[in-house]
Amino acid sequence: MTEQVGLLGWPVAHSISPALHNAAFEALGLDWHYVLIPAAPDELHETIARHVADGWRGFNVTIPHKQAIMDHPLVRVISPAAQAIGAGNTLVVGPDGSLTVDNTDWAGFLADLHAHEIDPAGRECVILGTGGSAKGVCYALEQAGAARVTQISRSPGDRADVVGYNELPRLAQPGTLIVNCTPLGMWPEIDRSPWPDGVRISPDLVLYDLVYNPSLTRLMREIRAAGGRAVGGLGMLVQQGALAQVQWTGIAPPVDVMAAAARAAMGMHSARQRSRLPM
Repeated sequence: MTEQVGLLGWPVAHSISPALHNAAFEALGLDWHYVLIPAAPDELHETIARHVADGWRGFNVTIPHKQAIMDHPLVRVISPAAQAIGAGNTLVVGPDGSLTVDNTDWAGFLADLHAHEIDPAGRECVILGTGGSAKGVCYALEQAGAARVTQISRSPGDRADVVGYNELPRLAQPGTLIVNCTPLGMWPEIDRSPWPDGVRISPDLVLYDLVYNPSLTRLMREIRAAGGRAVGGLGMLVQQGALAQVQWTGIAPPVDVMAAAARAAMGMHSARQRSRLPM
């Protein structure tokens, strides 16, 4: 019988996760299948319970559900990382139907930073956004020895480590690592950017944009035009997905196969987008 896993999110139509996971399952000879599972926020808990009852083996979790899954009634175990972050992106279904929550985002993020020879140790870091992904990135940067990590929000409240976007010019100095953890710029709203209009972009910034679709976001273009370096989030998607697969199957997947499938899927998606442009 085919084992089923999938991605919970709202929306999820933009995701290429099925391509990379199913490529890995095929390469390993595993009879597993990965699909997209659109779940509105008010339907999340019921959607998870229904799929668990139907015998599904696990789930990835994306925006906006990474914090909401932490208190699902079926959750019995929360990993130390997910507990520290306060958000999860991976669910593993146990033999008794209970759920284990983990967060592979943070380790996948660090793995891709290192693959691009970006070392957060001793560096000033600024995170755009305060959602579940931002929490994972903050945890990762702290584990990697960043000098300081500051989160920026449009509604900062009274948290000492969260400030408003009016502080961006002061914080984003040359050499600072900027991590975009907002969905702004993600397909289909590719013309949006979290960077406020009128705010100068300092040269020599390093940007890691968690958005991977499109592969070149508006913010990435802006950073590069100002003389900085910008990396998209496709590598993180692959790395965190590989870590999730290990938890579901107990087998380490071929990361190179997953990466090739992800690049191919992005190429097809970009071609479809171009075909929709007016002539």
